[in-house]
Amino acid sequence: MKISKVDNSDLLIFSPEAFEDERGYFFESFNQKKFENLSKQEIVFVQDNESNSIKGTLRGFHYQLRPYTQSKLVRVIHGEVLDVVVDIRQASKNFGKHWSFKINSDNKKQLYIPQGYAHAFLTLSDTAIFSYKVDNYFSPEHDRTIIWNDDIIQVDWGFNEQNIIISDKDKKGIKFSDAVYL
Repeated sequence: MKISKVDNSDLLIFSPEAFEDERGYFFESFNQKKFENLSKQEIVFVQDNESNSIKGTLRGFHYQLRPYTQSKLVRVIHGEVLDVVVDIRQASKNFGKHWSFKINSDNKKQLYIPQGYAHAFLTLSDTAIFSYKVDNYFSPEHDRTIIWNDDIIQVDWGFNEQNIIISDKDKKGIKFSDAVYL
């Protein structure tokens, strides 16, 4: 497994080595010891989540307040997504900056998103199965959403906005400037 640090951030991209033959493929998607050796961070994931979305589905920008902040290790099991994270740590030199990544079942890349980032993704393929590990439990009282099309963040989703499918929760997301930050 290879690890790449994303320019001037705490984000990490894990590229697993897949072994393929006529039967299909095999790869190790997670190994606690290797993760900690590669990332230089101790982490204990406590919950795995999975979603299945149709093309144009946008989920996010989600994050949780203290003491329920979450780090995530995300990957796509089937299909392709545009994964976007924004730094919401006020003390960070990257506060308000966002990064975008295409993650798919072909490249098998995984993105490690530490605490202090809001996270969203848009399904680019006909369907996508998105999986992620988190290091803290979901807490509805601490859950927050920043609006996906915020004027400050200015994400280029590369998708016709009228074709984007959003939940009621995400439609009610607040502006970045009104959010409670970490």
